[in-house]
Amino acid sequence: MALNKNNMKTKLITSSGKGREIEVPAVFGERVREDIAQRFFEISKEQQPYAPGFESGRKASASGIVKHRRHLWKTAYGHGISRIPRKIMSRRGTQFFWVAATVSMARKGRAAHPPKIEHFLKEMKMNKKETEIAIKSAISATSNINLIKKRYSSLAGFSGKVELPFVVDESVLKLKTKEFIAFLRSNLKEFEGILFRERTQRAGKGKRRNRKYKTNAGLLMVIGSDEHKSFSGIEIRKLDELEIGDLFPLGRLTIFSEKAIHELNQVKEKK
Repeated sequence: MALNKNNMKTKLITSSGKGREIEVPAVFGERVREDIAQRFFEISKEQQPYAPGFESGRKASASGIVKHRRHLWKTAYGHGISRIPRKIMSRRGTQFFWVAATVSMARKGRAAHPPKIEHFLKEMKMNKKETEIAIKSAISATSNINLIKKRYSSLAGFSGKVELPFVVDESVLKLKTKEFIAFLRSNLKEFEGILFRERTQRAGKGKRRNRKYKTNAGLLMVIGSDEHKSFSGIEIRKLDELEIGDLFPLGRLTIFSEKAIHELNQVKEKK
């Protein structure tokens, strides 16, 4: 459940597992607008433009529409063929052997309705206030246990109580790899199955279609702008580099460092 705006407190977890209560920003108690967050996520996507070349399928020397009139040179009258552009492959006297070209139904012809570059160059915009609401919703969702259970199907039956958001102090960032793994498994044992990024082999025909493996997202750790932590099993982002894509779909399991919480108190949410 999201935090009550009148009581913005959570447990600060130390490397030893002990904790004390600290105040957290009001953004964790904001109302979650999934619709606005979804729209902002779609706008923020970057897609590589692609389209066939302008001359693709049009390079054949097809002599326009075939004429269907009697007593004309190169007429198709009486041959029982459609009036589409054709190229001459061979001829014998006044008899021509044509092959359809350039049109979409013809072999090696142009594409019927290909993607156009103009489609990818359209700039999608969103109001500044809506952008703020989207980012606040994404951050607030990290403290909403219902949205976390909705995102992770393995937590559907979870009925325990947890203090959200998860906040750790500076000593946790200094732990070595084995100690850090033990710390996460000890303090977040309710989420054991979704803590670390794992690659599994896909079942079915997808293995033969260039998608043999699938990878889960794992835990997200948000640290201060001048803090450093590297660990291959989870995703780590500095607060000033955090994007909507890191938190989407809403309800991602996230840990914040104490310094990130202090910076979140001071900074205004930006795109």
